[in-house]
Amino acid sequence: MSKKYQVDMTNGPLLGKIIRFAMPLMMANAMSLMFNAADLIVVGRFADSGAMAAVGAAPGFNNLMLNLFWGVASAVNVLVSRYTGAQDRKNIFSSVHTSIAVALIGGILMCILGVAITRPMMHWMAVPAEIFDKACLYTWICCLGIPFMVLYSFGSAVLRAIGDTKRPLTYMMIAGTVNVGLNLLFVIVFKMDVAGVAIATKLSNVLSAILVLRALNVSREQYRLVWKRLHIKEHIVKELFRIGVPAGVQGMMYSISNMIIQSTINSFGKQAIAGSTAALSIEGVVHVAFSSFGLAVVSFVGQNNGADKPKRVIRSILLCLSCACVTAFVLGGAALVLKRQLLGIYNPDSAVIDWGVIRMNYQLPFYFMVASIEVLTGSLRGLGYSLGPTIISLFGACAFRVLWILFIFPHDPRMQNVMISYPVSWALVAAGTGIMLIFVCRKMVRKSEQKRREALEKTAESAG
Repeated sequence: MSKKYQVDMTNGPLLGKIIRFAMPLMMANAMSLMFNAADLIVVGRFADSGAMAAVGAAPGFNNLMLNLFWGVASAVNVLVSRYTGAQDRKNIFSSVHTSIAVALIGGILMCILGVAITRPMMHWMAVPAEIFDKACLYTWICCLGIPFMVLYSFGSAVLRAIGDTKRPLTYMMIAGTVNVGLNLLFVIVFKMDVAGVAIATKLSNVLSAILVLRALNVSREQYRLVWKRLHIKEHIVKELFRIGVPAGVQGMMYSISNMIIQSTINSFGKQAIAGSTAALSIEGVVHVAFSSFGLAVVSFVGQNNGADKPKRVIRSILLCLSCACVTAFVLGGAALVLKRQLLGIYNPDSAVIDWGVIRMNYQLPFYFMVASIEVLTGSLRGLGYSLGPTIISLFGACAFRVLWILFIFPHDPRMQNVMISYPVSWALVAAGTGIMLIFVCRKMVRKSEQKRREALEKTAESAG
């Protein structure tokens, strides 16, 4: 396999490379999002509103189960990027094989745990009785697909680290097409509603995992995956957990706070659940567009940090931040203008659309702050700092939202008062991570300058 898929992030102009890196990633993530959107559209159009509400009640719990491993997948990206920048072939090989081994073991354990605690979690989230059984069924089937989702996440993180975002896009397009076709078959032809869309999505996850793992397996580069050489290297695991666990915990805390908010939305009834779910899916398209720059910055910062090029690290951060914010403004504005038409695609019920409009009005105008958080947090992780952003998010977003629901919401128990907690928390987190990144970048520059001085002194001593 040639190096045609790789990107040299440590030399040459940055902006063009960042955009070429981010665009396939953006489209691949959009296709991934379409897995859930296809579920919602099909059940919204061809099943009753209870089925759509059941699907909408599940994502918070599903994300909670997966966020820890998504965090560790980001650490895979950081390590492989760093070792690629430093041209450390031995540690690249160890990182790939240790990561896939961790994904296999962890994915299976998380699948078993998810199936076991689904019903208690649905009770805790106050899922309405009329959709409770369907929500549990959808979640159980989704849990069976967790090992494949984790494997895909880890495998695609390796490809991103070496600059390859084109093949994950191709694989996601194939899997997404299969998902839509199976959705229509299972729901319209076999009348399986909730079970049908869940099975279709999980079969698509299996396919995408197989494709990305095959890409690693047939490669002839240093990141090649050799199944019989899977192993666990202690120093790699320590780094994966040091960087990945705080990132995963951060995601889990977000999920818990969002589940608490979802339980509050559930109290407004199944039409509110359906409307909020449709709006969330539309917002997700905007989110994955700018979040691609948050993923890109991890690889660019990681490689240039590994190559000891602090100026390119800082330029990468500023360019990714600018691209992400512009994307949030453009796509968020377009979604706001077309909000009723877009919501109508998911469900033609006017009451469902009205609930969705409330959510979009309080979310999309402030998405530039979420874009900033994605890039700032990704930059810190790329530099090896993961605990700080987690602590900032824990207090600035997660704890803040829970306190809002407990103490502010009861004084004005409307959907609008639930939604306003989001932009306030985003502002707090963006400010905190921005300040931390400034200090970390200053430390990076000082460390690089010191290394250069020491190298010059050693050269002078040798010459003397």
